[in-house]
Amino acid sequence: MVAPLKVGIAGLGTVGAEVVRLIEQQGAALAARSGRGVRVVAVTARSKKKRGLDLRGVDWAESPQALAEDSNVDCFVELMGGADDPAFSAIETALKAGKSVVTANKALIAKHGLRLAKAAEQHGSALNYEAAVGAAIPVIKTLREGLSGTSVNRVYGILNGTCNYILTRMEHEGLSFEECLKDAQRLGYAEANPSFDVDGHDTAQKLAILASLAFGTKVAQTAVYVEGISSITPEDLRAAEELGYRVKLLGVAVRTAKGIEQRVHPTMVPKSSSIAQVMGVTNAVTIDGEGIPPITLVGPGAGGAATASAVVADIADVARGIRATPFGRPVDSLRATTKAPMERHEGGYYIRLLARDHAGTAATIATRLAEQKISLESIVQRHRNDGDVNGSAKKASPVPVILITYATSEDAVHRALKAVQRDRVISGRPQVIRIEKN
Repeated sequence: MVAPLKVGIAGLGTVGAEVVRLIEQQGAALAARSGRGVRVVAVTARSKKKRGLDLRGVDWAESPQALAEDSNVDCFVELMGGADDPAFSAIETALKAGKSVVTANKALIAKHGLRLAKAAEQHGSALNYEAAVGAAIPVIKTLREGLSGTSVNRVYGILNGTCNYILTRMEHEGLSFEECLKDAQRLGYAEANPSFDVDGHDTAQKLAILASLAFGTKVAQTAVYVEGISSITPEDLRAAEELGYRVKLLGVAVRTAKGIEQRVHPTMVPKSSSIAQVMGVTNAVTIDGEGIPPITLVGPGAGGAATASAVVADIADVARGIRATPFGRPVDSLRATTKAPMERHEGGYYIRLLARDHAGTAATIATRLAEQKISLESIVQRHRNDGDVNGSAKKASPVPVILITYATSEDAVHRALKAVQRDRVISGRPQVIRIEKN
């Protein structure tokens, strides 16, 4: 009879405690599916406070490093978080000792994943991190194993539930970004300091990992262009609705003739697309592969139960004896990647201007766009009532003008808008949102 897989867990927060419970509850099913039992034999945490867990017979290690060195542990599970120590040193120690590692730590994988993957390869260990991107959505396994025979052209998705929740509320209730953010913080969907989420950096870390798996590149968060959602207004969302689009914060990695383009930014997507239907804190990832229709995976991207589910699935793979190459290819074969200048990006654009109500304004704007060879798919001008309640005339206020372009370059759009601003025919800064077609 095969001995059970002996698991050591570093970190007993929401996710870690749920992993312990799941292993206990699903013990028989895990043994049946994996061909061997799975047993938690040791843990470590900042304190030994009660967590509603039955840890009788489970050893308490003095530190993550001590747990990683414990000869009684076969599989080291890191659920502490943090891009550096103690998580990094403990994982590296475990891998070099020939132990397999499971982690949900996206920040660590984005920063140190290549070095850890190299250690796993050299010592015959598994390095599994399904929960690091999309929690319960099995996108890592899909890219690393399920589509290993498919050439991926594009991978993109909603990778941050906080941003998707805010944009959903803004769209449905006409609220401002600031109002929705405050409510998201009250409900626990956003941190007290929400910048990591709303400025796009959380999505960028996840995208860097997905791009490596999809295209065989080295994980490089610095190669990702990042833009957050704080500039999005209810006016933009209403315009998107009327034009047949919906605004989402997307992480997009795409193969182009100039290399791999990686970008995070608010994006208009057709309302008919699968990704446009994803609301609230839900995440989704779409994969475009050569010769196959797009595959969209949708599910909870965060939360204790969802994340723990992915962690336990990774532990089950270790119990089965599966040792997948961490990034789908040997580390030495991964190609270096650099940040693609967004000026080279090509696609459609939504542009909202506040045009001054003067003769010749429209002609000036049209001329500047034509000079950059930008063609318009549609133009919408919203008229404002400039009379007061008694019908007396007021000074004319700027008129909102919304432009949807055909495919053009980012550089051309910026050159045209700079010229329009120099002409002083618009007020304030133009709003520009990229469009991602199906």
